[in-house]
Amino acid sequence: MAGQKGRDVLIKIGDGGSPQAFVTIAGIRAKTISLNARAVDGTSAESADAWRELIAGAGVKSATVSGAGVFKDANSDALMREAFFSQAARDWRLVIPDFGTLDGPFIIEALDYSGDHDGEAAFAITLASAGALSFSVL
Repeated sequence: MAGQKGRDVLIKIGDGGSPQAFVTIAGIRAKTISLNARAVDGTSAESADAWRELIAGAGVKSATVSGAGVFKDANSDALMREAFFSQAARDWRLVIPDFGTLDGPFIIEALDYSGDHDGEAAFAITLASAGALSFSVL
């Protein structure tokens, strides 16, 4: 199997419409999608040879998404800014090529803007899942 292009990993924000349309975050260069499932330890004095026992399905699942890129002042930038200042959960779509999509509500935890005097204006964003995510195979 051939490797996948990193640029094909997409972070999209919902426009709030009905039906929901998703807008790709413009100018994003680097992106990371982290899926987490916290384990719950059910070990007791009765555990065989004192081996740890985990309780299946009892932990908290979460997702964290981060990205950074060149500020483009596009429609997606306005949607991100609005979502940050309202701190309301918005629908987001994460596209992982040849794997699938994750859809669901996220809150923007951090939105950074930066720029050097001899370089481009840049931004960085961090999202935290704010509810159940759904997965669809591509």
